Amino acid sequence: MALSPRLEFRQSQSLTLTPQLMQSIRLLQLSHLELNDFVDAELLRNPILEREEGGDDAEPAEAPEKRTEMSAYEDTVAQGDRIKDADQIAEGYDTSVDNVFPDAGQELGRIAGPDRNGSFEGGEAPDLDQYVASRPRLSDHLEAQANMVLRTAADRLIAQHLIDGINEAGYLVVELEAIADLLGAELADVEAVLDALQGCDPVGVFARDVAECLSIQLHERDRLDPIMQKLIDNLPLLAEHNMPALLKAVGCDREDLADMLAEIKLLDPRPGLAFDSGPVESVVPDVFVRPGPDGGWQIELNSEVLPRVLVNRVYYATVSKKTRDAAEKTFLADCLSTANWLTKSLDQRAQTITKVAAEIVRQQDGFLTHGVAHLKPMTLKMVAETIDMHESTVSRVTSNKYMATPRGLYEMKYFFTTAIASATGGGDHSAEAVRHRIKQLIDAEPANAILSDDTIAEMLRKEQGIDVARRTVAKYREGMNIPSSVIRRRQKKELARIA
Repeated sequence: MALSPRLEFRQSQSLTLTPQLMQSIRLLQLSHLELNDFVDAELLRNPILEREEGGDDAEPAEAPEKRTEMSAYEDTVAQGDRIKDADQIAEGYDTSVDNVFPDAGQELGRIAGPDRNGSFEGGEAPDLDQYVASRPRLSDHLEAQANMVLRTAADRLIAQHLIDGINEAGYLVVELEAIADLLGAELADVEAVLDALQGCDPVGVFARDVAECLSIQLHERDRLDPIMQKLIDNLPLLAEHNMPALLKAVGCDREDLADMLAEIKLLDPRPGLAFDSGPVESVVPDVFVRPGPDGGWQIELNSEVLPRVLVNRVYYATVSKKTRDAAEKTFLADCLSTANWLTKSLDQRAQTITKVAAEIVRQQDGFLTHGVAHLKPMTLKMVAETIDMHESTVSRVTSNKYMATPRGLYEMKYFFTTAIASATGGGDHSAEAVRHRIKQLIDAEPANAILSDDTIAEMLRKEQGIDVARRTVAKYREGMNIPSSVIRRRQKKELARIA
């Protein structure tokens, strides 16, 4: 078969994601903090955009002439009072004002505080947040001590890498061999520097596990005797509350073991958490859900966290008339197009969030009314099909968004849970509701009748109509950091014995 070139006409359809459409999709998944940063960057880059300031409740501006006259009068009165006070103070010392206030100049007697009317000079009170003391960072605290403890520059370089290798709790999470290979140092030198740093404050830092952390603190208190060391070496038995095996391993009686356990309880297994590990950001809701007057629910966006921008068409018209260069005209046209796109995208984002939030509230009415036991199983696909959106759009909208409800503040992703089949053929149960019920059963169990995972699964099946397997109960229990029935039995027996 011969090959030869030829021309063909073919009609096809394809979806092309333009850069602006991709940016609009990206805006959906941004949190309000990230969105405000993005808008601030656009405001700096685009002269056509401006932030909407004020509102209907803003106070009207005063007439310039009246304001100037009143300010001059108030300043004269205030200055007269200050000079009078300064003269009186100087007269009391039998000297001149300049000797009492040598650096005051024209601001004689001025005090950095409110005046008699309770207002501050300049119209604004000082920001007290600027004067709130912050906790020191752990790395800075350790670096200052390392510079005093270590003498040579090589040891300080090793110490810097060790400090960089600790986590927020103060544990060393890097291998000493890796640091030695990286720096080309001897392993013995790295171990010597580590030994010196383990004596720094807070006591227990640079430990590689819990046992070493507790040992360092006990050694500092001069309580690391051989029996206490045996107890530290058998911490897994202590975590399991296996007291008979622990007594046998340590080789002491119950009274001595109780005294040693009391000492261990005074130690801090995470000494690094006492220091500031970074800025703490409070969670601000994106959507408010409140009971409505008709018995339903009212959904309202949090306008305080939404950036509001305007397109300054007057500025655009003024500048475009004076523009002659083709590059400048292209730049202005691009700025106008971007500004129009941003305002439209922000409005569309707000509408999409409201639409998704309203559907979540509609489907989770039982949770809002009665609590987590009535949380229904819900997937992204269920919401997307109801509001006629793509599943990926719903996923982006619910990412990093929070909803304030009468039941508390929840991430919007919280309401999406998998379904657990019903044993009676009724409606499915939410996985979160099943977790809640498992926790209720375990909290209510008596010390002499600890519930096993099989027993919990059987109770859920008979009493709640929840068809759940034993391994599912075990997975949910471990996810809530609840120990097994064997450990719970030992814990409650020990508590009953102490009580």
